[in-house]
Amino acid sequence: MTKRKHPQEENIVNNTPNLNNAADSSGEPQANPAMAAEPASLITENTEGLTAEIEALQSELEQTQTKAQEYLEGWQRARADFANYKKRVERDQAQTYQTAAGNTIKRYLEISDDLERALKNRPQDGDGAAWASGIELIYRKLLAAFEIDGVAIMQAEGNFFDPTLHEAISQEDSPEHESGQIIEVLQPGYHLGERVLRPARVRVAR
Repeated sequence: MTKRKHPQEENIVNNTPNLNNAADSSGEPQANPAMAAEPASLITENTEGLTAEIEALQSELEQTQTKAQEYLEGWQRARADFANYKKRVERDQAQTYQTAAGNTIKRYLEISDDLERALKNRPQDGDGAAWASGIELIYRKLLAAFEIDGVAIMQAEGNFFDPTLHEAISQEDSPEHESGQIIEVLQPGYHLGERVLRPARVRVAR
């Protein structure tokens, strides 16, 4: 007599996959082509997404570097322009000061000339000598005040004539001097810094 299977057992048997169909002739199970293709497509999509994202970041980085370089160059130009402007202002201020100081000091040069001429024929004895010593003291104080303001007397005698520094009053024969050499300073010249405040008036050897 044949034993009848319980209904649940029949369902289990019917629903069990056929392993023989999932294996090849060698007995090895075969991979599902659809399942194998799915991970490869996901990897490709992810790689393409990462590549696009990297390219976008590189492009953004290049743009940022370009802007940074432009800002740096602009800052350097502005700094150089400001430095040039500062130098120009300082130079203009120095020139303005020298011009104003020169115009003021020129008013006192004739006084200095008068004191110098007076001392050339100074008395050597008596009350006149004491008077001359007082005049000399005033003259030296005036020269000291000039020096504080950057004014200096030119050393011209014995030098050769320079039209930028000297004014020739006469040309004379002098066996003791070379041609073009200054024989005598008739009126001293003055410098204010590197600027000629007043040229020296001189006699020049022919």
